Amino acid sequence: MSLLEDYYNSRDEENRLLSQHGQVEYLTTMKYIHECLSAFASPTVLEVGAGTGRYSVALAKEGYSVTAVELVQHNLDVLRSKLDGSEPITAVQGNALDLSVFKDRSFDVTMLLGPMYHLYTLEDKKQALAEAVRVTKPGGYILVAYCMNEPTVIQYVFLGNHLDDVLKTDLLTDDWHCKSEPKEIFELVRTEDIALIDSGFPVDRIKLVATDGAAHYFREFFDEMDDETFAKWMEYHFATCERQDLVGASNHTLDVLKVRC
Repeated sequence: MSLLEDYYNSRDEENRLLSQHGQVEYLTTMKYIHECLSAFASPTVLEVGAGTGRYSVALAKEGYSVTAVELVQHNLDVLRSKLDGSEPITAVQGNALDLSVFKDRSFDVTMLLGPMYHLYTLEDKKQALAEAVRVTKPGGYILVAYCMNEPTVIQYVFLGNHLDDVLKTDLLTDDWHCKSEPKEIFELVRTEDIALIDSGFPVDRIKLVATDGAAHYFREFFDEMDDETFAKWMEYHFATCERQDLVGASNHTLDVLKVRC
């Protein structure tokens, strides 16, 4: 069993996005997914790295035609358990680095909302994006999620009191970029890293969005918010989540790309 499989076999990924602080990321991501879908009369959707189907299943239940690809069998089993057979969704096991089962220009909207978290080289990240570009129609959209570097330094290294550990194990560069290998599970990036991944592809960035903003910085307080306060927070969040001076401080970001015609 791989480190990634072991991690997701033992983690309640579903409840991460169901918590109130996790809802910020989910609601924000869905907002931008729907913006992209609205450009097409009957869009076809591919989610690569669909996890337990939080997005794919929700979209299929809304009536969208969805193909979900997931590497980890446990996640795929959870995804399929949510279906009653009426949803227009196909769920298959597969790898973001090789989507050869799909023809070129097959989908209107392609989503990579997890794979970049677990790809540790620029070459692999570019390969995953290359495959997404290949299977997306000209004029279609690609949405790519990333985990960001600075929140981890602030929250895990300093607030979590792990500074001595990460220094002893040489997990930080001189300019405070976290080093990641498969045993760390997650790969962390900065906005300039995302720009480098995008470079050279026939795509234009539409938006780079802070999907959870400051929600992870005070999760316990956030999860205790009443409904009215949470609604006001979401108003604030949607008003500021596209501000580029704030994007790098968000735990998660969403890179919204359009494939050139």
